[in-house]
Amino acid sequence: MLLSRQTLTLKLAFLMITTIAQCNPPEEPIRCSTNFTNCTITNSYGAFPDRSICLAAEVAYPSSEEDLVSIVAKATQANKKMRVATRYSHSIPKLVCPEGNDGLIISTENLNRIIKIDKDSMLITLESGVTLRQLIEEAAKSGLVLPYTPYWWGLTIGGMLGTGAHGSTLWGKGSAIHDYVVRMRIVTPGRPEEGYAKVRTLEENGDSDSDMNAAKVSLGVLGVISQVTLRMQPVFKRSITFVTQNDTDLSDQAVTFGRQHEFADMIWYPSQKQVVYRIDDRVSTNVSGNGLWDHPGFRAVPSLVLLILRSTEEGQEARGDVSGKCIGGKLTINTLIKGAYGLTNDGIIFKGYPVVGYQNRLQASGGCLKGPKDAEFTACSWDPRVKGLFFHQTTFSIGLSKAKDFIQDVQKLVSITPRSLCGVDLYNGILMRYVTGSKAYLGKQEDSLDFDITYYRSKDPKSPRLFEDVLEEIEQMAVFKYGGLPHWGKNRNVAFEGAIKKYRKGREFLKVKQKFDSLGLFSSEWTDQILGLKSGLSMFKDGCALEGLCVCSLDIHCAPQNGYLCRPGKVFEDARVCTLV
Repeated sequence: MLLSRQTLTLKLAFLMITTIAQCNPPEEPIRCSTNFTNCTITNSYGAFPDRSICLAAEVAYPSSEEDLVSIVAKATQANKKMRVATRYSHSIPKLVCPEGNDGLIISTENLNRIIKIDKDSMLITLESGVTLRQLIEEAAKSGLVLPYTPYWWGLTIGGMLGTGAHGSTLWGKGSAIHDYVVRMRIVTPGRPEEGYAKVRTLEENGDSDSDMNAAKVSLGVLGVISQVTLRMQPVFKRSITFVTQNDTDLSDQAVTFGRQHEFADMIWYPSQKQVVYRIDDRVSTNVSGNGLWDHPGFRAVPSLVLLILRSTEEGQEARGDVSGKCIGGKLTINTLIKGAYGLTNDGIIFKGYPVVGYQNRLQASGGCLKGPKDAEFTACSWDPRVKGLFFHQTTFSIGLSKAKDFIQDVQKLVSITPRSLCGVDLYNGILMRYVTGSKAYLGKQEDSLDFDITYYRSKDPKSPRLFEDVLEEIEQMAVFKYGGLPHWGKNRNVAFEGAIKKYRKGREFLKVKQKFDSLGLFSSEWTDQILGLKSGLSMFKDGCALEGLCVCSLDIHCAPQNGYLCRPGKVFEDARVCTLV
């Protein structure tokens, strides 16, 4: 009776999710007790991996490059630490945090203008605070599109360059936004004779090409990007079909599938032994169809539904209700597959595959960002103002030459613990996207497969989740056994350990950092740690492994009071994971 009632509740929840039309946009991530001073900053999820609260003495909102120069000059003269924040602050780690509590946050929220669209040259110049949604909509009016983008509207141009954000393809110049940048203006600290601030213009294949390769994925440590010029393409159409298959041959298919279809990606549900392949290619604009993508995970959801979903999962975790998670995960998968992951043939209803439409209507979505405030009746599902989803993301890229072995290792782990990843199914499985090697110093080093894993996170940092050890082993297997590169904006501390050594041009990046900001004013303790300039990235204390702040070496790094002790991995025996004994 309990399971049937639970299933009915979840069905009602997902029915409401797929039909809701209202929304309540996320709030500003920066809060100040007085007018732009005594401030705190968080991310859109309301918590950093170490649960710390980041402080700053003040925040500035430049609305032009001239404002930006003035702000940077004043802070440089005062030897004040600075960090850059975006409108929605989607990075999970502490990239936005200034060092100490007397630093300055520079928000790009008001640097949101499209400066110029050159249709003949297919170039668009925009300020760094322009969101992906704004870029897509404005470019389309001139018949232009970016060929590949992340799937979420709420990212800004500066934020995407700061973290190396990407879509999915192995074709052309690749799926990373930074590989379509042809020109950039960045404001850095300057010498006194330069007025304490300097505007640097970087161009692809120009005299400053090495500087450009550093600035394309900058982590925000080089200065503040003011303007970016992107190479666009004429608007085109795509044809999309999702095909569900058994995952038996996934390790072979994953290596070749990306060469077969331009916009290929895969969604893997290991506990269900299923994988959904996106068969997605360009077609002639003469092919009929006006499809639209509005992914259910990015739509506004009634706060009551979010409360039900979160409370249900918290109850399952507390009871150790693995069966409940597996039932919920299967329901989630079936709902998404039957609903074509939010695709419609005409913007209203899904009638069948293929879904054909223009690139600007299919490349990204984010319905919960649109519309007026509604007193938090609805929200983005992760909005911390309501009791909604609270999760971690572990995202890494593994070279295609190693991807087959990694996938097989994960399958071995699942065969040992068949229901261990049911909880991942509740967050739409493992998204697998293709990324090409890049000239960017902190970009991908080779053609790779990106694995994006989202999973439950407890409000109590010392409370282990079900099958804590399995996801820890996958994380360590990817990062340490297969040399996976971390996504700079989606990871816990463990994924960044030793990461800078994996980049062939890591030292060249640090040289440009020294050249642009010799005083380290745009750096923080956190950025120095992930760049290998300071120790302390791993934080060894009670329960540290549960939040990915360390790899356990002692039982107290797990949750011995709950029976979780530090043990070797089941497949990757060099792993050290928190296992329920």
